[in-house]
Amino acid sequence: MNAVAKKGALRPGAEAIAEKGWLAAHKWLILRRSSQIGILLLFLVGPWFGLWVVKGNLNYSYTLGVLPLADPYLLLQSLVTGQIPEKLALIGVGIVLAFYLLVGGRSYCSWVCPVNLVTDFANWLRARLGLKGGAHLSRTTRYWILGMTLVAAAATGTIAWEMLNPVSMLHRGLIFGLGAAWMVIIGVFLFDLFVMRQGWCGHLCPVGAFYSLIGKLSVTRIRLPAREACNDCMDCFAVCPEQQVIRPALKAINGAAPVIIDANCTNCGRCIDVCSKDVFQFGTRFSSSHLTVTGTAHAALK
Repeated sequence: MNAVAKKGALRPGAEAIAEKGWLAAHKWLILRRSSQIGILLLFLVGPWFGLWVVKGNLNYSYTLGVLPLADPYLLLQSLVTGQIPEKLALIGVGIVLAFYLLVGGRSYCSWVCPVNLVTDFANWLRARLGLKGGAHLSRTTRYWILGMTLVAAAATGTIAWEMLNPVSMLHRGLIFGLGAAWMVIIGVFLFDLFVMRQGWCGHLCPVGAFYSLIGKLSVTRIRLPAREACNDCMDCFAVCPEQQVIRPALKAINGAAPVIIDANCTNCGRCIDVCSKDVFQFGTRFSSSHLTVTGTAHAALK
């Protein structure tokens, strides 16, 4: 087997594991899973064990009786229906907006949303089973669906989206047990497994679409200080849930600076994990240096 064939047979991240070790090649994935599961458990220990650290859900919560957090997407739907939110809800929305303007809107999808656990598992299994092809939908479809949820709210006078929202359904299913909620979650899983890679989160979810609008101005970004060290292994593309965001920064398309500024980047950090050349790192959109490091210089720095 020649070198190219051997390289193609390796799973994404294999070179990074060999170069950096397993833990370093999975650091951000481990932190992300810890965040998602930890946040989910904070909501569940109350109804499960009577330990009310956090009351509510990801739409609206009250932590330790002092910290209100409210989903700005839910607030927008409420306003469309003609409902006037309470002062505490407005404070909660302000806190959430400030947080995601700092860390990136789509960070909600990769670091908080529990449905991402379901879709990531579906896509992991899809890769292991070697399932290829599937339906083709534009990634802009999610913005049309976002618009339709607002139209539905205005037409019905209710937050109609909450009847189908998989995030809310997952919470209900974990608290109240088997029921219609699980049918929605299973449907999302099967759709991503058999119909389309990253189908729900990457093409249809209006929640992700909304948070990407917040992410247009976010501070935290993935930077590429060593992009000239890239060896075109394509591992970053293989693991990225929004593959279209990488190429402009990595290949300096139209003179693009070495920073991913696309609002749909989820800041998941998997590109950092799987890159054996340490091309990627977390940074800010305001970093002053746009210089890249050549492969030789990069090797010397290691």
